[in-house]
Amino acid sequence: MSKALDGVRILDFTHVQSGPTCTQLLAWFGADVIKVERPGVGDITRGQLRDIPDVDSLYFTMLNHNKRSITIDGRNPDGKKVLEELVKACDVMVENFAPGALDRMGFTWERVQALNPRMILASIKGFGPGPYEDCKVYENVAQCAGGAASTTGFDDGPPLVTGAQIGDSGTGLHLALGIVCALHHRHATGRGQKVDVAMQDGVLNLCRVKLRDQQRLAHGPLTEFPQYPDTPFGDSVPRAGNASGGGQPGWILKCKGWETDPNAYIYFIAQAPVWEAICDVIGKPEWKTDPGYAKPPARLSKLKSIWATIEEWTMGKTKFEAMDILNKYDIPCGPILSMKEIAEEPSLRATGTVVEVDHPTRGKFLTVGNPIKMSEHVTEVLRSPLLGEHTEDVLRNVLKFDDATVQRMLASPGLGGSARAAAE
Repeated sequence: MSKALDGVRILDFTHVQSGPTCTQLLAWFGADVIKVERPGVGDITRGQLRDIPDVDSLYFTMLNHNKRSITIDGRNPDGKKVLEELVKACDVMVENFAPGALDRMGFTWERVQALNPRMILASIKGFGPGPYEDCKVYENVAQCAGGAASTTGFDDGPPLVTGAQIGDSGTGLHLALGIVCALHHRHATGRGQKVDVAMQDGVLNLCRVKLRDQQRLAHGPLTEFPQYPDTPFGDSVPRAGNASGGGQPGWILKCKGWETDPNAYIYFIAQAPVWEAICDVIGKPEWKTDPGYAKPPARLSKLKSIWATIEEWTMGKTKFEAMDILNKYDIPCGPILSMKEIAEEPSLRATGTVVEVDHPTRGKFLTVGNPIKMSEHVTEVLRSPLLGEHTEDVLRNVLKFDDATVQRMLASPGLGGSARAAAE
């Protein structure tokens, strides 16, 4: 079966998480991703958060599947030559260097266009044009600058960042979509282009409901927030605890075993169409006709006591027992799953969402598979490359260098020759 991005070649100048997320997704869809790394060092995450000495970390291996690795020192003439040839041979260049770094390497947009007019140059930066565009940004900074932290947590506590990597991986996913669109445009026009995604912009796109709520504030209190009606609203969207952001009241409730299990909870949504079923399930049939409970507007001022009553019911059931009962009535709910439970969930293994991969130095480990499923494309999750593993292969089969040139380049410090000899 052919792959969705067969024939597309990516020059991967990315590191850490945001850029590698993007290029890994493209690799999963069949693109040939050639990851450029510094000789002897590689992507900094190879050595970060190591759990096994002298073995590529899970941080690196889980973000660089299905790629090839070539080691190049762009400051060396031989390295610079190989980079220029790769620019000519590839369709897309992806980078998430600090602002200005690519220009300082000699690969301005003008230079890239001169080498390959069809090239798509895709970049991730922390901020777009403006007062902070030259600042370096990491995951939690992006969450704070993009509006996520100020709206996460409980109203009587500090802003919080989320464990989901919406700044790094979220921005990488945005960039992947931009690249695919640019490839489609090039197919029609023959022209390459720049594709830029700022991490602040990516986070804000994922926080759009909070920008919605900011504008709603001008017309009165946000009645679905837990602050209503007891706490006055200020002039910006407050933190809403576990309230749902979609207009349907929701909250996290304790389940049986919560005293010892930190994840014995369920998310429960009191959706209006199933309100009568909720009343029957929790043993409050009188609420179906009581004017103080029957209609959604009447319930808003009583949500705290309603959640307390529902929680009395959920505390008598495990989260999975509650799920089984509630799903029979189409009552929206979901268990709070720990990472251990997710890792052991058979259905996620069956769909390829969680995958076991074998690595030559690490052995078997679990990783996240392709979240996007297509009927005409089956994703094969391959291990991440060892540092410089494909240097010779790229020189021979991508750049078509002759044997003498390949041997000279492999011995050159510009491609890690001295480091490679020491390692051998």
